[in-house]
Amino acid sequence: MKSSFKWQVQRTNAEYVDYISREASVTPALAQVLINRGLKTPEDIAVFLGQSVENMSDPFSLSGVSRAVEVLSEARASGKRIMVHGDYDADGVTATSIMVDALRRLGLDVAYFIPSRFVHGYGFNPPAVAHAREVGAGLILTVDCGVSAFEATSEARASGIDVIITDHHEPLVDEGGKFLLPDALAVINPKLCSPSISMLAGAGVAFKLIHALAIKFPGAFDPLEYLDLAALGTLADSVPLTGENRTIVKEGMVLLNSGQRPGISALRDVAGLGGKELKAMRVLFTIVPRINAAGRVDDASGVVELMLARDPEVAARVAEDLNRMNAERQKIEEGVFQEAFAQADEKRGRSAIVLSGEGWHEGVLGIVASRIVERFGRPTFVLTETEGEARGSARSIPQFDIYNGLMRCSDCLVSFGGHRQAAGLSLEAGRLSEFDERICAAVDESVEDYTPVLNLDATIPLRDVSFKLVEEIGMLEPFGYGNPEPLFGCRELEVVSPRIVGRNHLKMTLRSRNCSVDSIGFGMGQRMEEIQDTFAVDAAFVATINEWGDRRTLQLNLKAFRPST
Repeated sequence: MKSSFKWQVQRTNAEYVDYISREASVTPALAQVLINRGLKTPEDIAVFLGQSVENMSDPFSLSGVSRAVEVLSEARASGKRIMVHGDYDADGVTATSIMVDALRRLGLDVAYFIPSRFVHGYGFNPPAVAHAREVGAGLILTVDCGVSAFEATSEARASGIDVIITDHHEPLVDEGGKFLLPDALAVINPKLCSPSISMLAGAGVAFKLIHALAIKFPGAFDPLEYLDLAALGTLADSVPLTGENRTIVKEGMVLLNSGQRPGISALRDVAGLGGKELKAMRVLFTIVPRINAAGRVDDASGVVELMLARDPEVAARVAEDLNRMNAERQKIEEGVFQEAFAQADEKRGRSAIVLSGEGWHEGVLGIVASRIVERFGRPTFVLTETEGEARGSARSIPQFDIYNGLMRCSDCLVSFGGHRQAAGLSLEAGRLSEFDERICAAVDESVEDYTPVLNLDATIPLRDVSFKLVEEIGMLEPFGYGNPEPLFGCRELEVVSPRIVGRNHLKMTLRSRNCSVDSIGFGMGQRMEEIQDTFAVDAAFVATINEWGDRRTLQLNLKAFRPST
């Protein structure tokens, strides 16, 4: 991380930290982390650490589920064909895989449709209704999309095709705050009801519906078998890993490591992870990009085929295809990024960065936007211009709700949708300058300080970094968005033997009095000169265990450091 970050330490009364430490039987450092996570009583901590599928909410408590189960039961009895309509990203294809497999095991006649990013665009659109007619479907069931699909839903109903919508994106509201929903037989979206599960991913919503079906038809299938797919979708969509999301990923990781699904095993192999334990962050940076690659550069339908595959040879072939597409995606992404970066550099200092280029590959725009945000610290919009239309992706900074920002500019957009931190949008290319000015004004009104903040869970003496602390931290897994790895800080550490290792990594020993711990700053090699002139540093780090052969040693994974004052 950049040294220009604001370092902010979350502080709690020392006596209260000692109380939690004593009552929960954890170190004071972990007690502070738990308090920072909003777990402020021993009872809260026991629930968090003991989360399991037994604690998950009744799926029928989710608005729309009961009606959807009724409709699907009628379809089962009548033999009506169902078309599951998914999405081309990892959340969408895993949600599709969950729904298709479960419904088939329930005895329903099921086809599926994954739209092409390049042909059909995002979401549930009229071309999907035409496809449903072609395959003879009498019911369309959407996953991870559809909550704003008024036109497609109306067209389906007019064609005599029923619609069930399952989604987790933001629904539209009128001026009085009332939800505006398509005319479907059932709409399932956690944002329409209980706040405790309002942050489910699309795959999480699909899991809740098949869980309800398993209750309605006991013995047809075990819904828990789908937690690996639900975990993949949840990780991929960057929803907070708290509440039921944490349970889904925690339990799903066990299945991901079990090798029960040939498609997942094949993906592990092509990613070079065969035989290695999968952790949530490793899945996010190795497996998920390969799943997403198909929708970025080609057709994502093959990913559903991979997830449903029972034959390891079939799974291996599809996984190899995804691996090839991912390599192609990386090459395309780098080319677009270099052009976008050059534009962004000219717009340095603006409240928001709006970038566009003719022929930029639409499948990599979201990743490029994320990289620009990381470099410049501003909400970023990256769009490709084709035949008078500009469409693409947006990524934000924590201080700005990008969905609300787009709402304020909605009259100059053709379409948009998404979340607080990520969105998709399209507009007439001729209105790009107008949009640029208006979104910058919206950011200006919302954000007072753009300086990124480095939130430390606690400052601790170096002697408190121990194997016991690292093992305790492991109890908080899985880590990800909304539940990051605990970040600690130590002050006035002496630097010993700094050196550059591997691909530009900064390795050094940090010492305080008679206590020394090795550290590594990945990608920080360019900061070697700063170390040479520094007597002591403050360090922000994640405490880890480095395993090399039979040797296990403590290691600080540096996230930032600065000269001590």
